Amino acid sequence: MYPAQGDTALLLDVLGREPVPPDARCLDLGTGCGALALAAARRGCRVTAVDVSRLSLATAWLNARLHRLPLRLRQGDLTGPVPAGRFDLVLSNPPYVPTDPAAAPHGGLARAWDAGPDGRLLLDRLCRQVPPLLAPGGVLLLVQSSLARPAATVRQLRAAGLRAAVVARRLQGFGPVMTARAPWFERAGLIEPGVRTEDLVVVRGVNA
Repeated sequence: MYPAQGDTALLLDVLGREPVPPDARCLDLGTGCGALALAAARRGCRVTAVDVSRLSLATAWLNARLHRLPLRLRQGDLTGPVPAGRFDLVLSNPPYVPTDPAAAPHGGLARAWDAGPDGRLLLDRLCRQVPPLLAPGGVLLLVQSSLARPAATVRQLRAAGLRAAVVARRLQGFGPVMTARAPWFERAGLIEPGVRTEDLVVVRGVNA
């Protein structure tokens, strides 16, 4: 199980400032341990939490029981198992770490961060699949790394009809995964030589 990191903390901070309508319908895509889903449930949202990992869902279920908060849990790939209807709030902290295509495939916990050569394997899918799920005035809050081109996320969401912008940014040093991949990031032109920091950003999109 991959514990919550700085990106989750940044998204939680933005979520805490987001106006949420009473009894809002919320979707958390890639819920992991359920930190975002539980924060939304504390705000009074009716939350559906989705993850491809059964272990993650079991952890989210246990955390919900411990905190006595209701969650609807669904196992599957992104929006595949999402119930019909539209959502007032969609949250996602997807995998976004660029991955050397020539390296040996990673498994297990690496599914929580591996996201293709440009880090956009899941981000591009979210930009396509989430806008049709938003109710009028519905909001998407998504966190990612600067290495995975936040401008591309904003551009795609705007093309899908959302008002989109980066609303929060936080500089942090590379953790173990990013540090191990830094030489490849340099060769791929994703960072300047010697750089060992990234900006975490939250993109907010609104269904106007």
